[in-house]
Amino acid sequence: MGHKRKRHQKVSGFIEGLQSDGRYSFSFEELARAVDASGIALQSAIRRLKKKGHLVSPHREFFVIVPAEYRGIGAPPPSWFIDELMAFLSRPYYVGLLSAAAVHGAAHQHPQVFQVATSLPTASMIAGSGRIEFFRKRRIERVATMRVKTDTGYMTVSTPEATVFDLIRHAHASGHLSNVATVLAELGEAIDPEKLVSSAALASRPEVQRAGYLLQLVGLESLAAPLVELVASGRKRCALLRPDVSAEGMPVDKRWNLVINEDVEPDL
Repeated sequence: MGHKRKRHQKVSGFIEGLQSDGRYSFSFEELARAVDASGIALQSAIRRLKKKGHLVSPHREFFVIVPAEYRGIGAPPPSWFIDELMAFLSRPYYVGLLSAAAVHGAAHQHPQVFQVATSLPTASMIAGSGRIEFFRKRRIERVATMRVKTDTGYMTVSTPEATVFDLIRHAHASGHLSNVATVLAELGEAIDPEKLVSSAALASRPEVQRAGYLLQLVGLESLAAPLVELVASGRKRCALLRPDVSAEGMPVDKRWNLVINEDVEPDL
């Protein structure tokens, strides 16, 4: 965004120029700078292209080019344009939860939505048949992330270790605990024990307890063990495996000081 382009182009020429540069999204402001036409004429051109299925707009005044091979589903994948979309919104972000897990090798994860963390409450967006859902992350700048290459550039993704605790924290958006356990098992090879401990420092103690229990449950003892020390060093307060379910009469896992009030059945 902000690239200089010759004026006196047609909108179609501007779009072709973007694609030749490997870009598939633009703002109305960028279009207005590049094409010598009135705002009304540009809006009319955009409406025609949207009607033909050549453009889609997940957010007001932000447009995604739909190449021929994606016309059937109405838009290319969000990974093609999420970096430019978040720059357009002027918000920090990272791809997280199941979408991050899929990037890091959770082979069975094909989330129906593209999950993105950002610093402010943000309404979900639609691009063709794809849906982008946002979850708010306080102190987002402290989360460990990495830049990952996409078909059109790069996007920011939470590291495997940070993804672990986001999955625990937002279990309802991650298919609940049985699916979280399945994902953790698939992520195991990508997780570094030392980096996991560093990411745990940003999580609450109950989240560390739950993460340790689930990692142990799926046989990742080498990752669970370092978390035991963190749990033992804190207050000896019993936590619930699933905080929104009654704990009455449920057994306690003494290693994690955790009430097991949910039957977790990972698909292994």
